[in-house]
Amino acid sequence: MKVEFADLNYQYKIIQRNFKKNFSRIIRDNSFIGGFFLDEFEKKFAEFCKVKYCLGVGNGTDALEICIQALNLPKNSEIIIPANTFIATAEAVVRSGHRVCFADVHYDNCLIDENKIENYINKKTSAIIPVHLYGQSCEMNKIIQIAKKNKLKVIEDCSQAHGALFMNKHVGTFGDIGTFSFYPGKNLGGVGDGGAIISNNHKIIKKCKRISNHGRLKKFDHLVIGRNSRLDNLQASVLIEKIKYLPDWIDRRNFNASLYNKYLDLKHIELPILSSNRNHTYHLYVIKIKKRNLVKKLLNKAGISSGIHYPNSLDQNKIFNKVNKNPAIISNYLSKKILSLPVHESLSKNKLIYTCNVLNKIVRGTY
Repeated sequence: MKVEFADLNYQYKIIQRNFKKNFSRIIRDNSFIGGFFLDEFEKKFAEFCKVKYCLGVGNGTDALEICIQALNLPKNSEIIIPANTFIATAEAVVRSGHRVCFADVHYDNCLIDENKIENYINKKTSAIIPVHLYGQSCEMNKIIQIAKKNKLKVIEDCSQAHGALFMNKHVGTFGDIGTFSFYPGKNLGGVGDGGAIISNNHKIIKKCKRISNHGRLKKFDHLVIGRNSRLDNLQASVLIEKIKYLPDWIDRRNFNASLYNKYLDLKHIELPILSSNRNHTYHLYVIKIKKRNLVKKLLNKAGISSGIHYPNSLDQNKIFNKVNKNPAIISNYLSKKILSLPVHESLSKNKLIYTCNVLNKIVRGTY
């Protein structure tokens, strides 16, 4: 049996008819950059997140860089991010002229350990970027308290957490600003790169909009050094159709996760921990397991695709102008044990149970 890690065709089949209609309208109206679908999607995504403002941008990494610039952080300041995350979060800090400080994470949920954040704060610290990794929210109440106490900005990286909640409130709405990616593999993804910035602060969003469009809000109104980072009308026309189904797709991923929780061998496999006061959208279903690389190889031999998110803790990468003197011990340890299993919304029960059966045999030594 073949079990794919992702099935991007499934979502497009559902929206295919409306997408063709939308695309025809884009061609007819010559509205490729900006236009009806972009305006509508920004409105719909803001409504979905229960936030006042949404700005579509080129991708999730651009979203982070634009936010860092818009917040007017002191030059060469330090920004705290988790050591266990995708490289883009750290890239955005360094490319914006700041130094990255890698904080360690919780072992249970792999998210930034809010209880250790203050250990990294000094007079050069200007911001915290909590990453809502795999589809689960960080402990935002504590993080916001720490930020207020130390007069720090908070940029929420929600690139893997569309629809995730903390205390029944959407991620991206706790800090000063939130960022999203619409990379095709995300729970809400386009047919190419795309991203968004959300906030309840009109002044910040207005500045982000100016930065994302060559420093202007209208033609030749260039008041700051900006960039070209706009969510195009084509991507918006896809996303506006997909967002209608996102709650159902999240429910399906949660159902698949519940089957894994039921059928996997708890004696040999550590399952994802759902922390209190939050839901999980399961962009990724990440287990912890011994002899991870061998297990992955054997799964692949059985036709089951899996992933490693992420194989190296970022604090170990020499390309960053990091300020840490000590390694992020838990992040480093996790990078040797974590394995992502297929959890996408089109995954059939038969394929999921097959995955469980094969994995259980592998970890029991009977495969």
